[in-house]
Parts: sequence; structure tokens; C-alpha cells
Amino acid sequence: MLRRALLAMPAVLLWPAAQAEPGHGPGDVLKPRPLVFPRDHGSHNSTRTEWWYLTGRALTPQGRELGFQLTFFRSRVDPALPLRSRLAARHLLFAHAAITDVASGRLLHDERIARWNGEPPGDGPATPAFASELDTHVVLGDWFIRREADGRYRSRLPGRELSIDIEAVPRQAWLLQGDAGFSRKGPDASQASFYVTQPQLAVQGRLTLQGQTMPVQGTAWLDHEWSEAILHPEAVGWDWIGMNLDNGDSLTAFQLRRADGSALWTGGSVRRAADGSNPRGARNAQPGEVRFEPRRFWTSPLTRARYPVEWTVMSPAGRHTVVALADAQELDSRASTGTVYWEGLSALRDEAGRAVGHGYLEMTGYAQRLRL
Repeated sequence: MLRRALLAMPAVLLWPAAQAEPGHGPGDVLKPRPLVFPRDHGSHNSTRTEWWYLTGRALTPQGRELGFQLTFFRSRVDPALPLRSRLAARHLLFAHAAITDVASGRLLHDERIARWNGEPPGDGPATPAFASELDTHVVLGDWFIRREADGRYRSRLPGRELSIDIEAVPRQAWLLQGDAGFSRKGPDASQASFYVTQPQLAVQGRLTLQGQTMPVQGTAWLDHEWSEAILHPEAVGWDWIGMNLDNGDSLTAFQLRRADGSALWTGGSVRRAADGSNPRGARNAQPGEVRFEPRRFWTSPLTRARYPVEWTVMSPAGRHTVVALADAQELDSRASTGTVYWEGLSALRDEAGRAVGHGYLEMTGYAQRLRL
């Protein structure tokens, strides 16, 4: 019944905010504005950085537990001289794919990168890379993520060692993070993003690991975020969780972190299942309410980066423990985005140690300062 109500929601939703988003260039500051859907599910080519980030936990019919991650990035090119040719690259598009096999503790990942002139595909041969401004539809060769008219997401990322071919269906409304979708990420006004989440997605499809294709079902989480600048000069990276709770709640918590490990900025939200039909139904964290305390570490044999793979996290949802379901979930993406980060399937446990949900933990800036 809830799903029918969601599909009957109007295609355009307006939320009050300060002013319309202006055109952007180097040094511009992102300003709050009303979000308009489905257009704001699409690409925002005037902004510097954007990503569509889908993660989830899936089970095979035999009960094999897998985590999957796929992320499509867009990065605006700011050349020293004006670009006059239609063939000139105005954006770089990247994509990352990863699958975690919990039983073996192994993670496999793949990546793509392409230049894009910023124009939509024409009537001729298929454009090898583009990001639609009308709705979510990002393509890099034979990799894509696309939002259908009924709200479901289709994504296919074939590769040699791994492949992801899934459909993710909303069971709740999207969630506007921060102030009606405008999310502060630091003490300065310039550190902010527009941030829309689609939690509690029902997933089905196929995951392939080293030639073995497995039908799967599970639950996923999608973040869509775009910004001009996120990192304060003192910040080296962030720690973030997006958790689907078994009772239908959804929990977001993050901290922007200094080099000494202290928190420069924190944020997050919790939306109860009872408010799942309300895009603005989350309770946002108050200053000081989110805290990350490391409990156990893992050192990467590749980069020698030392990651906290178990945390105590205080948030608007209370006190929980976040536990990585495999330690070795570091992604070396220096061939595309130029960075190394840890991104992995994790369990959320209550104070009694019971698993109450699953989702992804992301940690950046441990191998090197994150550069967007």
C-alpha cells in the first residue's frame, strides 16, 4: 500500500529554501534552493562534483552473504582557457564497482573513467559516456545506472572478475538530508552539498564473482550528492555510515576528520519507518550529538593505511556499534579518481550486541588526504 502511495506522488515536489541555485564556476559557493523532482535526481553539470552511490547487502538462495557497491561520479573540468570545441572535455565521468564475499573476506572491484563534453546523446551512434540532467541516467560504455518512471533503479556493470546486474525498488520515499536537502559539511558556508537519500530499497538481480553468477535478493541504500566544495582546509577525509535497520528505520551519521583524528564537523539523521512516506520526516542530528569512537583497527597490506573497522557511533538513533563484516574492503582507485578509500559492508549492533541492521561504512583520508 505504501509503494502504491509513493508511485502516486507528484513528479515535482517543491521544498522551501533560501534561493535558486546560480551558475557555478571556480570559487562559487553553493546556495540553498528548492529541489525539484525528477529533475534533481539528474545531473547538475554546473557544479564541480557529483555522485550517485548505491550500496547494499544481498543473499543468495543458499544464504551466501554478499555486499555490493556501485558509484558513478561526475567531475567538472575547469580549464585555464575557455573551451570552444564541442569535442573538448567539460566533465570527467568515473564509476566504481565492488562486491564483498563475507564468507571468504574477499573484495573484488573494478573501475571505469571517460571524458564527456557535457552534451546529451544525439540521434547517431550511442554516446560512450553521459549523465542526463532530466533524471538519474549515467552511462560509461556498457556500465549504467538509470531511474525508471516508476521510481525503480536499474543498474548493470559487467566486468571480467565481477558483474553487477540489479534492480532496486523503493519501499519508502526519498529522504532529504540536512535542511530540505541542503547539507552542511563544515564550519564555512562554502562547505555544503545537496544531499538526497533513497534508503530501504528492495533489491533483486544477479551478482557475478569470477565467473560464478548468483541470483540475489536484499536491501540497498542510494545517495545522490552534488557540491562545489566539501572539505574544509583542516579536513583530511570523513567517516560515514548509511544503515538500513531491520525495523524499517534508516540511519545516517558522518564526521569530517582532521589529521589527528578529531572531528571537525559532524552530522546525520534518523528516519523512523512510520515516517517513511515523508521526504522531510527525518530528525537531524544536533551539534555534538554524533560521535565516532574507534574500537578496532585493520592495517592494509597494500597501502599500510590503518583503518578503524569497528566503531562505537552515537547518533540521533542512540548508541550503536558498527562492525565491518570483512576487514579487507579497501578500494585502490588511483587509476580513476586518484584516491584510496575503505568502503565496506558492515553490521549495526545495539548495546546488547544484537544485529539490528546492515549498511555501508565509508572511510576516506587514511591512506592520504582526500582530494575531490
